[in-house]
Amino acid sequence: MEILIVFGLVLAVAVYLAIRSNRLGDTTTSSSQSGVNEKPRLTTNQRQRTTPPQSFDPDHTLPKPDVTILAGSAYVVDGDTLVIKKTQVRLFGVDAPEMNHPYGKKAKSALVSLCKGQKIRAEVTEQDTHGRTVAKCYLEDGRDLSAEMVKLGLAIDWPKFSGGKYRSMEMPDARKKLWLANARQNGHMGLWKQYEAKQMARKMND
Repeated sequence: MEILIVFGLVLAVAVYLAIRSNRLGDTTTSSSQSGVNEKPRLTTNQRQRTTPPQSFDPDHTLPKPDVTILAGSAYVVDGDTLVIKKTQVRLFGVDAPEMNHPYGKKAKSALVSLCKGQKIRAEVTEQDTHGRTVAKCYLEDGRDLSAEMVKLGLAIDWPKFSGGKYRSMEMPDARKKLWLANARQNGHMGLWKQYEAKQMARKMND
C-alpha cells in the first residue's frame, strides 16, 4: 500500500513537471516569434537622426540670372528692327524712322550695311508693348548697333528705355531734321512753326 502511495506521488510530480515544462516552452516560442515580428523601437536621438530631409522649397531660393542670347545673321526689317533666327528683335533704347517716313528707307539701308556679312549677337532685355523682343545688339567687333545708328543721324535716343545712354551720341539737330521731314511729308509744318515760335519766346524770356 505504501508503495502505491509513493508511486502515485512520483507520478503526480512527473506529470506536474511535464506540464510546467510545456508551458515554459510555449512562452519562450511566443516571445521569440514576437521578437521577430516586432520592429525595434528607436530612441529620441535615433528618431532625430533618421528624420527625412525637407523637400525643395522654390519660394525661398535666390533668383538665378537668366540672359537669353540670340546669335546669327540678321534680316533687316527697318531702321531699328531685325530678325535673328526667326525672332523679331527691336534695337534697345533707340527709335529710327518707320518705312513710311522720308528717312525710313535710308535708315533701313544703313542698318543693312552694318549687318551685312556679320554674325549679330543680341542680348535680350525684354518685350515691348507690341510683343517684339527688345535686345542690345552687337556686331562681331563689339560695336553697339543702337549707338551706330544714332551716330549716323538715322536714329535718336529713347530715354524712357535707354536711360539717356545714347543722347550724347546724337548728331546736331538730328531730332529736328527727322521731325521736319515727317512734318513736310504729312503737311504738319504749321505745328513745327508753332513749336519754333514757342522756343524763340522762351529764349527771349531767359
